[in-house]
Amino acid sequence: MKKLVSLVLALCMLLSIAAIAHAEDKVEINLTRCLFNIATPDDAQVKKVEDAINAYIADKINVVVHITEYGSGEYTEKVKNDLTVPGMINLLWTASWESVIGTNDLVPMDAVYDITDLLPGTALYGSMAEGQWEAAKYNGKSYFVPVYKDNVEGYDLLYRKAVLEGTDFDITAVKKLADVEPILEKAYNDGLKYPFLLQKTAMFYRFGMDNFYFFTGDANSNWVAISAATNEVVNTIQTPEYLEYCKLMADWADKGYISEDEATKTTTDTTTQSQDWAVTWWTDIPVNAEAETRYGQALAWNPLTQRYVHSTSNLGSCYCITKNGTSEEQAKACIDFLGLLFTDSKLADMYTFGIEGEDFEYVTEYTDAEGNVYGPYEHQHVHTLADKKYNHGMWESASATVVTPEYNEPDNKADLYLDFNGSAATAVGAGFRFDKAPVEAAYEACRQVFNEYGFVLECGGFAPSEVEAKIAEYQQRLDAAGYQEVLAAFAEQYNAWKAQ
Repeated sequence: MKKLVSLVLALCMLLSIAAIAHAEDKVEINLTRCLFNIATPDDAQVKKVEDAINAYIADKINVVVHITEYGSGEYTEKVKNDLTVPGMINLLWTASWESVIGTNDLVPMDAVYDITDLLPGTALYGSMAEGQWEAAKYNGKSYFVPVYKDNVEGYDLLYRKAVLEGTDFDITAVKKLADVEPILEKAYNDGLKYPFLLQKTAMFYRFGMDNFYFFTGDANSNWVAISAATNEVVNTIQTPEYLEYCKLMADWADKGYISEDEATKTTTDTTTQSQDWAVTWWTDIPVNAEAETRYGQALAWNPLTQRYVHSTSNLGSCYCITKNGTSEEQAKACIDFLGLLFTDSKLADMYTFGIEGEDFEYVTEYTDAEGNVYGPYEHQHVHTLADKKYNHGMWESASATVVTPEYNEPDNKADLYLDFNGSAATAVGAGFRFDKAPVEAAYEACRQVFNEYGFVLECGGFAPSEVEAKIAEYQQRLDAAGYQEVLAAFAEQYNAWKAQ
């Protein structure tokens, strides 16, 4: 008996030593992400999710993850400070549209880890098409991991069905913007305030994307682009397309189809939820019916542009590995974690929605508070609970192909996203990034001139008879602000990029 007890104790000791050794093999990484769906992070629940994640991945990858969440209102400032502390952040969520810590800020700061040589052959690299990785590159190198969502860009026209009823207007026959004028005329005659609702947005940047690649990713600098026809950097202000667009906006405003609220930026953000408009624009997504939920009315839509993969389209939500204090071992661990996150539904759901039974539940059918019935579905869907303490969106968490659809999303959501992204064209110049640092003062000055002239021109703020003269005046003001220097810098950098 004594020998048996001794043997058991020895075995237990060996197992304990093995367990400790295994734990010591784990690579610890610090992950920081933004919280959009709840006002303030519940730190206790975040820790509970972190513990559940680590328990789940323990026998899959040699990684332990520590999660820090900041609310969206303080995210930029908190991350900016944390990045100065070595190792405080190893894996960071960011986006092309974020300020200060966005993708266009981090690369010039030399704050992100070059993962070009670490990606090939990994589960992460295989989780999405090669085109996604190519479009996400900076200067031919990989620094960012795009969240696989609606990672291409294209635009639709959106119509209120109530306006279309009783007419023979065929939206499928609309091939260019001017084709919608008959329905705008009807809407104006019916007394609608906003026949064509621009949502106080200068839309040449978006509606012109079949002809130009606006690679700055900034509507305020749409005065420069790459021509799809010539693959050269061009001054868009001097193109026939720009003149035609501004004349059309001026003509529609003169006829009462575009409200003066657009040029003065007084259109409200909730106008789309009203019955005061007929036609507006919509960013194309895999499930366009979402517009009806968002705007609270029956709608129809048709594409006005193609969809494109380009330099910023798939960086609207992404991850990067930070350079300050992150070892190569930790960088590889970050890639291993993201590889599992982007391919494993259970992990992706936990990371996105939290703890099952506390933050969310799985359902195959659901009836919401208004009595709308969803399902029954062939597969499980997610319903987030009213008293949830942890909740994120798929778009800022993990791949749409693995995060379980929510109760009001289609059963085949994954296929819709794959088809949506997979059928897009690659924009000319995709992957090119402009470094504005050498001409930053002039660049910013030109952006300000746009606010004074370009925005007004593109929202019908000048009379039709004034358009050509105002474009000439716009160009003069741009040149005085240093435009030609900026244009030359764009062309020089793009030509050098093409020659690589």
